[in-house]
Amino acid sequence: MQLKIYNSLAGEKEIFKPILEGNVGMYVCGPTVYSNVHLGNVRTFLSFDFIYRSLMHLGYKVRYVRNITDAGHLTDDGDVNNDRFVKQTRLEKLEPMEIVQKYTVDFHKVLDMFNLLPPNIEPTATGHIVEQIELTQKLIERGFAYESNGSVYFDVLEYNKRGLNYGELSKRNIEELFANTRDLDGQGEKKNPQDFALWKKASPAHIMRWNSPWGEGFPGWHLECTAMSTKYLGETFDIHGGGMDLKFPHHECEIAQGKACNDAAPVNYWMHANMLTMNSQRMSKSTGNYILPMQLVTGENDFFEKPFHPSIVRFCFLQAHYRSVLDISNDAMLASEKGFIRLMEAVKVLNSITPNDEKQSGFNLEEWKNKCYDALTDDFNSPILIAHLFEVVKFIFALNDNKETISTKDLEDLKSTLNAFVFEVLGLQTIEENNNEKLDQTLQVLIELRNQARKSKNFELSDQIRDKLLAEGIELKDGRDGTTYVLN
Repeated sequence: MQLKIYNSLAGEKEIFKPILEGNVGMYVCGPTVYSNVHLGNVRTFLSFDFIYRSLMHLGYKVRYVRNITDAGHLTDDGDVNNDRFVKQTRLEKLEPMEIVQKYTVDFHKVLDMFNLLPPNIEPTATGHIVEQIELTQKLIERGFAYESNGSVYFDVLEYNKRGLNYGELSKRNIEELFANTRDLDGQGEKKNPQDFALWKKASPAHIMRWNSPWGEGFPGWHLECTAMSTKYLGETFDIHGGGMDLKFPHHECEIAQGKACNDAAPVNYWMHANMLTMNSQRMSKSTGNYILPMQLVTGENDFFEKPFHPSIVRFCFLQAHYRSVLDISNDAMLASEKGFIRLMEAVKVLNSITPNDEKQSGFNLEEWKNKCYDALTDDFNSPILIAHLFEVVKFIFALNDNKETISTKDLEDLKSTLNAFVFEVLGLQTIEENNNEKLDQTLQVLIELRNQARKSKNFELSDQIRDKLLAEGIELKDGRDGTTYVLN
């Protein structure tokens, strides 16, 4: 099996060839912790959690680095009053690091809820100020950056004059970039309108500030990822991921910084997760089409008729390929819940199947496994993988109905493979709640009453119990080893 990854830089799928055989260095842009993590962010991080899990399942040793942006973060290189941390500290009347702590805790809580594995390293921007200053000094020494009024900017025009290509990732023409640049505060400090900040001078009112060779200030947004990724993964590493919205300018600037510093492309495979919409519209606070992850789980919102367990949300998200736009709606979540319950019921039923070594099964297990791995290695195609899982779900229920057989060897192989895909790769979790336990206990009582009715040849009562349960979406299955139930 050859793993193929869609490389945003090349614009096509490429066979994955790690720098060090059997090992993967992966960096994913993490959150800016000035507010609650939103559902679109969760979709991005969940996509790369699936990719991380898949790489490990395929046998790679992965060093996964995902940063925390906890330093002054400008929406542009202009007015420092646009710093999101400054705005939030004023709004909540808290110290900057109180804001950082509050929303970092929220970020981890939400990701834990959706069963995301933690990265191997989670560095912070404020913990790497020294490295960012050193990178800035190196870029100045190499003629790719210049100081202006206490701030330092990357010289995009100089970068291109040396035969490099600012815009190669986003496929943008530099002349068009210059022509379309808005007139921002602070542009007078720049040589060129597309030059971006490596270090910004702090105004007297600016709270987050550090000493530097150019005076007190704070690092530009793009610099932190270059500093942290190269420190932990090397000057060139395998995979860099993030949301589609980061392709320009953030990742474009990272490429320029890496090449200018080290005369080498910083990343071999650029991967971008697509956006999340709700009810076919962009999620936005301004339009009111917006929901926090916790509100989807608790049901405290005006968009969904009921709460949805985090594992059902995760299952819903993975039914779209990471490069496709994912649209969530009440109907989509209800459909995902139904599919999730059926998948989990199949996993449960499989454990009660009795093998039969005398008859040959009509299901080709090896062919099915190959199809699953073909989906996984074809740019981590989760929806196709899930479709193949439901092929085996159908087979499992046929086994339970004694319409199919399976050998002892194949049964153990199927159990192992299905559990690996469902729990390790997709990262789903069984829903074990008190209500479910009570439901199971109640159904077992009804099944026992029905069995007694059948023994007494009271078939009218037996059929009544079965039909009443079926009307409520609970199907009883009579087999050699007794009666089980399936939630439809």
